[in-house]
Amino acid sequence: MSQTPIKFAYWVPNVSGGLVVSRIEQRTGWDIDYNRQLARIAEQAGFDYALSQIRFTAGYGAEYQHESVAISHALLAATEKLRVIAAILPGPWHPAVLAKQIATIDHLTGGRIAVNIVSGWFRGEFHAIGEPWLEHDERYRRSEEFIEVLKGIWTQDAFSYRGDFYRFHDYSLKPRPLQQPHPEIFQGGSSRAARDMAARVSDWYFTNGNTPEGIEAQVDDIRAKAAANGHSVKIGVNAFIIARDTEAEARAVLDEIIAKADPEAVRAFGHEVKNAGAASPEGEGNWAKSSFEDLVQYNDGFKTNLIGTPQQIAERIVALKALGVDLILSGFLHFQEEVAYFGEKVLPLVRELEARRAAA
Repeated sequence: MSQTPIKFAYWVPNVSGGLVVSRIEQRTGWDIDYNRQLARIAEQAGFDYALSQIRFTAGYGAEYQHESVAISHALLAATEKLRVIAAILPGPWHPAVLAKQIATIDHLTGGRIAVNIVSGWFRGEFHAIGEPWLEHDERYRRSEEFIEVLKGIWTQDAFSYRGDFYRFHDYSLKPRPLQQPHPEIFQGGSSRAARDMAARVSDWYFTNGNTPEGIEAQVDDIRAKAAANGHSVKIGVNAFIIARDTEAEARAVLDEIIAKADPEAVRAFGHEVKNAGAASPEGEGNWAKSSFEDLVQYNDGFKTNLIGTPQQIAERIVALKALGVDLILSGFLHFQEEVAYFGEKVLPLVRELEARRAAA
């Protein structure tokens, strides 16, 4: 097991409706004041990263959204140590524009910005804004070129590139980012194309929530492919965390979330994402095998089973670390109060268990 402490990130609620498609009360706001305060709470609680979301159109309860790069910069300005990952969608973004945005923010915030390259799953969103919709594996080919271009712009003078999606001719960006060799690059996805891309070019790979067995299989697959490419990649796992003083309380919250799910919105979301998952050649993309209950949480976060008492959750987190997980990407029902609770009750237990294992 790695001697490096496992890291923690949280989903930035810059999109309205919270992280579950349910009518249950969610004491979470999408506005900037709520998010600034949440970022400060998370930083104090011991979180390493925050991940902003990118959405362009209203739907599935997410009627309002703040743009990811702008809000990421605002959260960085409100904190001192927290690193913020801005979600980016190739197509709407051109890599030269993004490279310059991120280099500037990197200088303004002391080197704390990162990017999450999202290949896209929502066909209707692309149609709504007049962007061409590529087939599944073509979206990942474009994302891979996008990442190659970002790295080239951030590390080379007179950068040239001739790909199927992007062309550059003797382009130099000044100033380059502070971070060396470049800001961290995250990506997600569960399909073969997504995993293979991570094994070639990404610094971090995010997977949807899953069972320990499913996570172990993904970790082993990606690490083996990356090693064959002379590359290394870290692994982050999505988890919707329900930490309560008793397991019964935590399970009751989960039951209520599912009981109050918005069936129409869940089915509409499920229709889109299952089409996206099934569109991969092997039919194994994100959400391809998700149940109705899984889809109530956007990224299968219930599957990871970080639901219970602080001790139970801490033990499961350290078990995931033993499988090769480097980061837990966390979602919560009531973000501010539950992030604070996690920092007070769960994270110290994780560190204690890590120390014990390191000494054993």
